[in-house]
Amino acid sequence: MYVCVCNAVTERHINEAVRNGVTTMRELRKDLGVTAECGRCAICARDCLRAAMAEQAPDYGMPAGVLPSFPLAVEAS
Repeated sequence: MYVCVCNAVTERHINEAVRNGVTTMRELRKDLGVTAECGRCAICARDCLRAAMAEQAPDYGMPAGVLPSFPLAVEAS
């Protein structure tokens, strides 16, 4: 599924970014350009990031299925 149409970022891109160590929206924006244009993808991108991190939970020291509780802030341009 496309998450960010402006930069052609898909859910797979976000999953791959998390596997490569991305853990914040700021890092997603830097690496993939998510939220850098119109910003309409912010909520969906945040949800995809959290879901991808939950799937990778053992790598982040969290029980599987538990979403990270830290805030994933979206920055304004």
